[in-house]
Amino acid sequence: MDNETSTGHVTRKAVLRAALAAGIAAPTVLMGVPALARTLTTGEAPPQLTPECDDGDDPTPPQTEGPYFKPNSPLRTSLLESGAVGVRLTVSGYVFGLACRPVAGALLDFWQADTNGAYDNTGFRFRGHQFTDAQGAFRLTTIVPGLYPGRTRHLHVKVQAPGRPVLTSQLYFPGEPRNNTDSIFDARLLMSVRDAGAGKEAAFDFVLNVPQNPGPTPTATATTQPPGGSWAAGTAYRAGDRVTYGGPAYVCLQAHTSQAGWEPPNVPALWRLS
Repeated sequence: MDNETSTGHVTRKAVLRAALAAGIAAPTVLMGVPALARTLTTGEAPPQLTPECDDGDDPTPPQTEGPYFKPNSPLRTSLLESGAVGVRLTVSGYVFGLACRPVAGALLDFWQADTNGAYDNTGFRFRGHQFTDAQGAFRLTTIVPGLYPGRTRHLHVKVQAPGRPVLTSQLYFPGEPRNNTDSIFDARLLMSVRDAGAGKEAAFDFVLNVPQNPGPTPTATATTQPPGGSWAAGTAYRAGDRVTYGGPAYVCLQAHTSQAGWEPPNVPALWRLS
């Protein structure tokens, strides 16, 4: 599972996603876990970790804009148009500042090659911009880009927090043979990619050079066994485990060690009503 470490514990990325979904700040105990889990092919060395959003860490690395950027792209979250061919790809994630707090209203401008590796330089095919929501989240629907001569497979993006400088960068796919020969490729910009039916789903969280004050942390309580429920803080739950909390029953969606503030009703990314 992309959101688990090798020990079965939920990653920092999953913690942030769960906390944002529940409307609470991420517990600081897991802030040192790698930002992204990536898939590797046989013989491929583990890439350098994407910088974490924590005080003092570097933001997402910038990269060259390339020759095919066009301003004034349409506002849209889907780049799919009539007649578009290719493997469907959904890219989702969050935009954070340096203190691991989400950036709402951040601009993301995406552009890419079509399935044949060609860019549309006359119109806006496979080009579009969007803004992060109140939770700092974005979601892009497109296709897997084709191979451009001399380059590995990639997506272009510009990200800008309100009133801040623009980050220009590129996103890459794990396991691509040309990753090893592309002089621009940067392993810190690898997306986490998995198969999803006939298409693919990818995830990447951007960290912008935006100073932030640390957010509030959840107030811990000494209660480990809620009245009338089997859920308990400090328990290592696995996906599929079932508990009760305050009457309703819940099923665990991903492995994690529970703690105060992560009660099933508060973290829909970790628990679902059964």
